Amino acid sequence: MLFFSFRYLAFFLFITSLLSFMNIIYSYYFNFFLNLNNYIFTLFLSLILGSIFFLKKKKNTDFKINIYGKILTVLAGYILIPLIFSLPFYLSVYNFTLLDSFFESISGFTSTGFSIIENIKNYDESLIIWRSTTQWIGGLYFLFSIVLLIDIFDDNLKKSLTNFLSFNTSETVKQSIKIFLMYTVLTVILFLIFNIFEFRSFISLNLSLTFISSGGFLPVNSFSNIATTNLKELVLAFSMLISFFSIFLSYNLFFKKNRSLNFFQEDIYLLIYLVFLIAVFFIFLNFENDFSRILLLISSCISNIGVSLNDTPKNLSLIFLILVIIGGSFFSTSSGIRFLKLFAMFRFSINNLISHAKPKNIYVDKHFIFEISYKKHEINKYFLSILIFIISIFILSSLLTLSNIHFENALKLSVLTLMNTVNSSMYGLGDLNFGEMSIITKYYLIFFMIIGRVELLTLLIIFKKFLFKN
Repeated sequence: MLFFSFRYLAFFLFITSLLSFMNIIYSYYFNFFLNLNNYIFTLFLSLILGSIFFLKKKKNTDFKINIYGKILTVLAGYILIPLIFSLPFYLSVYNFTLLDSFFESISGFTSTGFSIIENIKNYDESLIIWRSTTQWIGGLYFLFSIVLLIDIFDDNLKKSLTNFLSFNTSETVKQSIKIFLMYTVLTVILFLIFNIFEFRSFISLNLSLTFISSGGFLPVNSFSNIATTNLKELVLAFSMLISFFSIFLSYNLFFKKNRSLNFFQEDIYLLIYLVFLIAVFFIFLNFENDFSRILLLISSCISNIGVSLNDTPKNLSLIFLILVIIGGSFFSTSSGIRFLKLFAMFRFSINNLISHAKPKNIYVDKHFIFEISYKKHEINKYFLSILIFIISIFILSSLLTLSNIHFENALKLSVLTLMNTVNSSMYGLGDLNFGEMSIITKYYLIFFMIIGRVELLTLLIIFKKFLFKN
């Protein structure tokens, strides 16, 4: 197991060293020498550590890795990689504490977007890019983790990745390579799109790293300084939707042979959900007849990015928060309580209630449009995920309330933390100052940001392993 774990983590340490090298080149090219030595130190540290992990020899006593080993490997990565990424923050001239540095890097690595930084203008561009880089590699790590933990997810998510319901080693490597290539290509495409529509190159680079990972870090203090025209609002809205749909959607559309509509069922349902939301907002909540702004707000919520404009209506914060919960994007959360899951549970519940009133009737548990039945064990897993989500919100909001955060803000912050979505004025939390929070509160948020990525279900599986030996 250790052999596999070291190799898995070594891959991301090598990527970290590569990203450090790219930041060094950027700093040299634009004469940002203030924190240059920090990136050089991070480059060598990640390279040396990655080499040690990669060169570790496989022992005869090593056994085939099981699901418990995979979960522990993923959890280890969510501690080790952000710790490496926190070094440029901690060693910089801006006096970050070690905890604040780790908080900033874990927030980026989990694509959450909570930030200690108040005024981004006071920081050099190389550190801002480094901050956005933590989101990019975090998004890639998350997608790799989905492949690694494929066996614990529902069949719908599996089918959006592959026709295989379980992966052997070769299939895992194959899907991982495909993800890496698609993720990188989509990042480049986003960067080119932003440049075509005359965004500043520095802004384009940061946004492409942020949006592809469904992250919330911005290179400016206000998102309104970027979305300055209706055209730019539309471009930003459609760019956010890339992380809403499956990463393999474009690949399957152009390269998959003998594909059927059933293969795209998840993305088709998400498209229906998106169209429905746009129609409802445009008809009932379109107060200023501004379609581009409506689409931007919806895209930001359902993609779990969470950024918003300054003049977002505050009376709609509850609706936006609900959209965040329902609209867990493919890139953002592996079991975001999606439209399809909620619909399946609703239909299953209604069928069971009606069957008691009319027991002679026959009810078919199938999704609409597609002739695909949902199985009872999947429904049970959906209900369990919701139950775990509610319990997690209750625990975190209670802890935050005890930390002298107003209950309403604590509840909102708990939802955003578990859904890895940045706080903004759209949810009434735009003025939240993480730098002034207590040490214990930051630890709470760090822990639950990781939980939002790996799910509490994975921890329950680990507890089951050690508490129930049989």
